Amino acid sequence: MDITTLVGLTAGAIVLSTLILMGGDFRMFYDIHAVIIIFGGSFAATMIRFPLSAILHGMPLGAKFAFTMSRLSARDLVDELARIAEIARKQGPVGLEKVETDEPFLAKGIRYVADGYDLEFIRDNMERDRDNFLMHLNEGSKIYRAIGDCAPAFGMIGTLLGMVQMFSNMSDPSKLGPFMAVALLATLYGAVVANLICLPIADKLHGKLIDEETNRTLIIDGILMIRDSKSPALVREMLLAYLPEKHRNEEGELVPA
Repeated sequence: MDITTLVGLTAGAIVLSTLILMGGDFRMFYDIHAVIIIFGGSFAATMIRFPLSAILHGMPLGAKFAFTMSRLSARDLVDELARIAEIARKQGPVGLEKVETDEPFLAKGIRYVADGYDLEFIRDNMERDRDNFLMHLNEGSKIYRAIGDCAPAFGMIGTLLGMVQMFSNMSDPSKLGPFMAVALLATLYGAVVANLICLPIADKLHGKLIDEETNRTLIIDGILMIRDSKSPALVREMLLAYLPEKHRNEEGELVPA
């Protein structure tokens, strides 16, 4: 689990709850009209921007990856691929059938090599798989950013509606309070949804998209070199180029040349 996402959302909720309770209770900050204008309006605008299939696929995928992390870091993948290359050199492709890994994309590449698929098939299939996954993850990021962009705008729309209703009923003081609540709470809801939830998640997904692109490209190159019977030392040296300079000299699993 990506603990920073959970900690950030929890900390934000605690801050808001504390401020609310210091001045009253939660009932003061709930209004069904403001909820409808923010969530209904934002969802409607998002449906106009994106196909329904992209929303149904991108939102759950985005939520999943906002709270999870890759099982193996890029440094771990370099060590893992060097280890697999050593097994392939000693035992041949058949020896890879018993290799286990926590990374599904890497496991898929290992299976292709163990089954004896040719180089071009492995490259084309794994690159297509990577590109398709990154496309869906990017869709998720765009959808959350779109909701984050819409929410404050609909908060302003809710504020304007509340103000219009309030000024239209100036002769009845009993109605001024509810309409003013709609005006203020719509802005509050829009700001919270955008700045605490949707925009941070969109930025988190964009960062993870970059990491996943690096990791999956690293895996593809490593698998292709293993399929081409490259030495473990060469596999390691070639893949270290994917790492930042400061991480290349970290001590890892030593693999004989």
